[in-house]
Amino acid sequence: MMGEFKKFIAQGNVMDLAVGVIIGAAFGKIVNSLVNDILMPLIGLLMKGVNVAQQFIALDGNTYLTIEEAKSKGAAVLAYGNFLQGIIDFLIIAFVLFIIVKQANKLKAQAPAEVK
Repeated sequence: MMGEFKKFIAQGNVMDLAVGVIIGAAFGKIVNSLVNDILMPLIGLLMKGVNVAQQFIALDGNTYLTIEEAKSKGAAVLAYGNFLQGIIDFLIIAFVLFIIVKQANKLKAQAPAEVK
């Protein structure tokens, strides 16, 4: 069983997958920074200084200045600003992956057929 496991791990596909997961995690950090540090402040500027990520609705009917304050007082909150930020993250990652897959398919179609 251990021999089969070593053979499985040593296969190129498993190693490629591991590298892909690590690069994907690093890419996720880059996209999060792009959204949090560049796009959301610009969107906030367009919305006259509103921090989109801090937009929320307290479900207890009270008014709070921040999400953290509402949560510390035990209020349930709908953090729709965080949700919007997550959607933007997803759309950027999905678009970049679309471009990568499209280019990979184009390269694969242009590559000469393998000789057997």
